Amino acid sequence: MERSEQHGRAAGRFQAVHAPRLAPRTWLFDLDNTLHDASPHIFPHINRAMTAYICTHLNIDDAAAASLRQNYWRRYGATLLGLMRHHGTDPHHFLHHTHQFPDLARIVLAERGLQAMLRRLPGRKIIFSNAPLKYAEAVLAIAGIDRCFDTVYSVERLRFQPKPAIRAFLHLLRSEGLDPRSCIMVEDTLDNLKTAKRLGMKTVWVSACTRQPPYADVKVASVLDLPKRLGRL
Repeated sequence: MERSEQHGRAAGRFQAVHAPRLAPRTWLFDLDNTLHDASPHIFPHINRAMTAYICTHLNIDDAAAASLRQNYWRRYGATLLGLMRHHGTDPHHFLHHTHQFPDLARIVLAERGLQAMLRRLPGRKIIFSNAPLKYAEAVLAIAGIDRCFDTVYSVERLRFQPKPAIRAFLHLLRSEGLDPRSCIMVEDTLDNLKTAKRLGMKTVWVSACTRQPPYADVKVASVLDLPKRLGRL
């Protein structure tokens, strides 16, 4: 069965068991490269740590480990899922050893005014991230926005079924009692927005790219621009 058919049927089953009346809006925010810039320092550090972990635990060289890491990320949306499926990797052990940051506060790059912007947005706000919980909570605290969110759905809480898998979305929606049509997904990764859109969510793509795909209702270069685009959401 094609993935699009699976998404459509799963979305239909989910919506069929919920009342048609829409609840107040809920914002689902990705973390890395959405609420802060992880590209200059954090992502390179994680990539190096993951490659080193794969080298050690699969007994392969750096080039082979880097290739495997990238292949699993493209195929599954997360390196961890590929390692779990094909090598029996302990997810807790992997996340612990690949998210060690001696000086995280120095390398978290968040824009000024982020807290004020989040407080201006009407509705509940939830973090929906493939990152581990300890790391996500640390980044939110450093950025000064930890109290802006009602809860955090990390990869552990998603039962190690990361985005863009529809199971991750359905787990969050069911756990929080949310109708997807009342949700706004704010993301930098297009594959994750595709899943959100198929479920009926409004979608915001955080990107400096000039094009706007059909499954992104709004595109912003920075999340600070969200209050200006509320009319389109």
